[in-house]
Amino acid sequence: MSESGQEDLAEMQRAHWQQTYGEHPGMYGEEPSAPAVHAAAVFRAAGAREVLELGAGHGRDALYFAREGLSVLATDFSPVGLEQLRAASAAQQVADQVTTAVHDVRESLPLADASVDAVFAHMLLCMALSTKEIHSLVAEVHRVLRPGGVFVYTVRHTGDAHYRAGTKHGDNIWEHGNFAVHFFPRDLVDALAEGWLLEEVHPFEEGGLPRRLWRITQTVPE
Repeated sequence: MSESGQEDLAEMQRAHWQQTYGEHPGMYGEEPSAPAVHAAAVFRAAGAREVLELGAGHGRDALYFAREGLSVLATDFSPVGLEQLRAASAAQQVADQVTTAVHDVRESLPLADASVDAVFAHMLLCMALSTKEIHSLVAEVHRVLRPGGVFVYTVRHTGDAHYRAGTKHGDNIWEHGNFAVHFFPRDLVDALAEGWLLEEVHPFEEGGLPRRLWRITQTVPE
């Protein structure tokens, strides 16, 4: 796909998520995802206090991290989702532990070098991002994490039932039901771990299809 085509797809996906969050407030429910529960335990074991969540949506995982006593910066490219997150943080009395920022992960993260303890991203890296953009994003995550900092992320992989289904956009990106997904081969996971300590690549399933994913944990060397 050309660079202009990639940008067009990204903008269409942004508009689609805005509409989806607007029409279905709290669409993923209030309970945290299983990867977030796992990540919180990993973060606590690493002594983390400050967490950056990428692609936080309406905030079920960010709110869980806050209830677990972590300070959270929740980012998403959907202002509608983040508005729902802020309202929920006030209702759950954790607003003082949650900060939100509208951010497109194709751009540099709005944080200083070595400024956070942990980063979490549930199915964000497998959105409509090119392989080049994914590499740039992971490099940014490495930049903002402190030495010993932990990155936990999940992605749908090429064993998923929707891989090669729907509309092909190139670069392992397929659009199904108006949602574009970059399906990860294992060699991409390994390439993204260069310069990191790769702690775990855990396969799991989620949802009714079910979606097939990997949960990856990697840390910045001290």
